Amino acid sequence: MKYQAVIGLEVHVQLLTNSKIFCGCSTKFGAPPNSQTCPVCLGLPGALPVLNKKVVEFAIRAGLATNHSIAPRSVFARKNYFYPDLPKGYQISQYELPICINGHLDIEVEGDTKRIGITRIHMEEDAGKLVHADVPGVGDDSCVDLNRACTPLLEVVSEPDLRSADEAVAYLKKLHQIVVYLGICDGNMEEGSFRCDANVSVMPVGSATFGTRAEIKNVNSFKFVKQAIEYEIERQIELIEDGGKVVQETRLFDPNSGTTRSMRGKEEAHDYRYFPDPDLVPLVISDDWVEDVRLSLPELPVARLARYQAELGLPFYDAEVLTASRELADYFEACLALYPQAKPVANWVMGEVTRGLNDSGLAITACPVTPELLAELLKLIDAGTISNKIAKTVFDEMWQSGKAPAAIVEEKGLVQVSDTGEIERIIDEILAANQGQVEEFRGGKEKVFGFFVGQVMRASKGKANPAVVNDLLLKKLKG
Repeated sequence: MKYQAVIGLEVHVQLLTNSKIFCGCSTKFGAPPNSQTCPVCLGLPGALPVLNKKVVEFAIRAGLATNHSIAPRSVFARKNYFYPDLPKGYQISQYELPICINGHLDIEVEGDTKRIGITRIHMEEDAGKLVHADVPGVGDDSCVDLNRACTPLLEVVSEPDLRSADEAVAYLKKLHQIVVYLGICDGNMEEGSFRCDANVSVMPVGSATFGTRAEIKNVNSFKFVKQAIEYEIERQIELIEDGGKVVQETRLFDPNSGTTRSMRGKEEAHDYRYFPDPDLVPLVISDDWVEDVRLSLPELPVARLARYQAELGLPFYDAEVLTASRELADYFEACLALYPQAKPVANWVMGEVTRGLNDSGLAITACPVTPELLAELLKLIDAGTISNKIAKTVFDEMWQSGKAPAAIVEEKGLVQVSDTGEIERIIDEILAANQGQVEEFRGGKEKVFGFFVGQVMRASKGKANPAVVNDLLLKKLKG
């Protein structure tokens, strides 16, 4: 029997606010344990939460960017469960009345576009963190760090519309790209800023009844999501075919072994005993506020990609690479404003600039070759001052020194030679020293032409104008 996977994702997006969702404590990552806490996030008796307005704005931004309706009235609820990293004994979340409802994202997998429904986006506070380690003075034990408690999260809950690990990864990458473009999340998966729970089940092909699902908790990389889902699909199929039954449970993914293991039985909504939080009034959002947020949205990746193709004439591949991150697209457009030729700029940004960033481990925002310097370099090529080959040498020097390209060209004597007399002298010497190859060319072996070009460029130390070299060589060889 053939089986079909059914996958739904619950993504936790940690928001880029300076303070927590219900108190004024800092959200800065990496502070000493329990140094960013107060009576509210410690859950002390009598401490009352106060909603952070910026969290609501970020939720609206995320909802609009993912095609949701923004609820005019939403309610915070208490999600009750007991765990050492949850100081109040409940988590403030949203349940029946979330802020964003009925959205979707379109993903591309193997050339096909598929629409993935998003049930809801809701706001909630994060729990603390358990640290399992050999702690000096404590021993081999588990300690609780509550710095993360009350950190603002958005939970993005998809419909069970995904049918493979590849689709799940494509969906996650698109959502990740959007929240980073919006400036509401740094997208750092290693620090847990963007993580997901994957609900996986299998059913016979053609069936309309979903199988029993298992939830894989807190997977924090695209690679691990793919591995975890693929393993879980295989595990469930083997279990069913061996006569067993899939149990509804929560599982953890072990990246070292590439397997999932049981953590606990899966809770249902009634297990959490949701009820409206009596300390927080319903949240009312006006149409004017939603419209103000809509007008403040940046151009999103899909729109930018379409514009680069339609208005700039770039191929799909170029447009996709350049719009992969907002910062890279901003850099490209800053160059384009100074040197309005899209394809050459795209080639240099995707080529030399990206290579330099990868080799040095820098982000595009820290690129030592500014858009102004790159535009100046491209203008020197257009003017015939330097060749494309020499330009790459100049670029490397710009990367290291930060000097202007014109200054580097002058200092190192890299001005392109276009003087036909000088180039003709070099060609005559090359032809005289390689009469055998000359006869081969004249005998019909035209591939030898590349050999002569290379010899001339080498003799001129790369300074000879390639167009002039090609023209003169052809005339002399055919003459």
